[in-house]
Amino acid sequence: MQSKNAPVLAAGAVLAPIGLVLSIILIGGGSQAAADVCSPTGPGVSADADQLPKVAIAGYEGEQLKNAALIINAGKSLGLSVRGQTIGVMTAMGESGLRILDHGDGPGPDSRGLFQQRDNGAWGTYQDRMNPTASATNFFKALQNINGWEQLEPTTAAHRVQRNADPFHYQTYWAPAVEIVAALGDVQITDAGGTSSCGIPGESGKGDDLPWRTAKIYEASPLGMFNRECVDFALWRVNQQLGSSTAPYKVLNGTFRPDGALLGSALTWKDGWDAKGWPTGTTSRVGAVVWYSPGTGGADGTYGHVAVVKAVNGDGSFLEEGYNGNPAPNDHTYYTRTVQNGTPSAFLYLPGSDSPEEP
Repeated sequence: MQSKNAPVLAAGAVLAPIGLVLSIILIGGGSQAAADVCSPTGPGVSADADQLPKVAIAGYEGEQLKNAALIINAGKSLGLSVRGQTIGVMTAMGESGLRILDHGDGPGPDSRGLFQQRDNGAWGTYQDRMNPTASATNFFKALQNINGWEQLEPTTAAHRVQRNADPFHYQTYWAPAVEIVAALGDVQITDAGGTSSCGIPGESGKGDDLPWRTAKIYEASPLGMFNRECVDFALWRVNQQLGSSTAPYKVLNGTFRPDGALLGSALTWKDGWDAKGWPTGTTSRVGAVVWYSPGTGGADGTYGHVAVVKAVNGDGSFLEEGYNGNPAPNDHTYYTRTVQNGTPSAFLYLPGSDSPEEP
C-alpha cells in the first residue's frame, strides 16, 4: 500500500540497483547438479528406471514411479528443462494416476495409456499410446508446439495440449510431480530448513522471501517500486511465478502501465492489467494478485492496495499475503490475513493463464 507521505520520484528516473538480490538456489545433495524445477530454462535430468525407491513418493510407488522415470527420460531426450519434464509427469498423474490404462472414459472412450491420448491420428498407433516412452515423447512434442509454454502455468500448458474440460484440472498434481521428479532425478529442492526453495508456479512461495526485505523504505527497489510497499512485494511474486527471480526481471511496474511509468501505486494496476489484455476476474486463486480499489477492504483511500493469494480455503475465503498492510509501527513488513472472496475489487491472474470464470 503506497504511503500518503511517500516522497515523489520523477517518472523515468534512473534507478540505482540494490545489491541485496536473492537467487533461488537449490541446495545440492544428489549425484546430479541441483536443478530448479520452477525455472523454464536449464538442463533436464535423467532417471534410472531400474533403480527406483522402494518406498512411495507423494503417494506413488512401483509401476507408477517407473512410468514417471520413463516420462522424465523421454523429456530429457528432447532437451526439455526439468520444469518441462515435471509438466509431463504432472499431466500423466492427472490423466491416469501414472498407470498405463487400456480404457477411456465417457468423454473419451477411445483414450488410452498414461496420457489418455485419443485414437484420432494425432498420437500415433494404439501401441504408441500404450507405450510410456512413445506416448510421453508425443506429449512433449505437442507441448513444444504451444507458443510460450515455458511461461504458462503448468496446468494451463498441460491443458493446451490435452484439451480437457477443466484447464485447472492438473493444478493439484504439480506439487507431487515436483517431489517425484526431484527424487527420481536425484536433485534436491529444499533448503537447509527443509522448506521448498523455489516458488512453484501457481503457488505463492514460502513466506517473507522478498529479497530486499530489510532495504530502506521510500527508495526504489530493483522492480521499479518503492521498497517494501504492497506493490513491490506483489510484483516480486509475479516475477517469481514467471520464473524470474534475479535481475533483469521480466515484469516491472512500467510493463503493464499504459504510460510506461515505473514508480507508482496500486491504483493503476487493474487498468494496466486490462490494457495488456491479461486475465482478471472475481474468483480467488493461488498466486493471483488481489486488487483493492481505493477504500475497499480497508485499503488506502487514495492509492488502494495489492496483495497475493497464498492459499484458498474450503469455506470460500482465502489466505492473503503481502506487505504494508498493517498500521505503524508494523507497516512496510510482511503480513498474512484471511479474507472473504467477495471483499477485493478484483483478482489479477498471471499473463498467459486463463480466468477461472472462463468456461
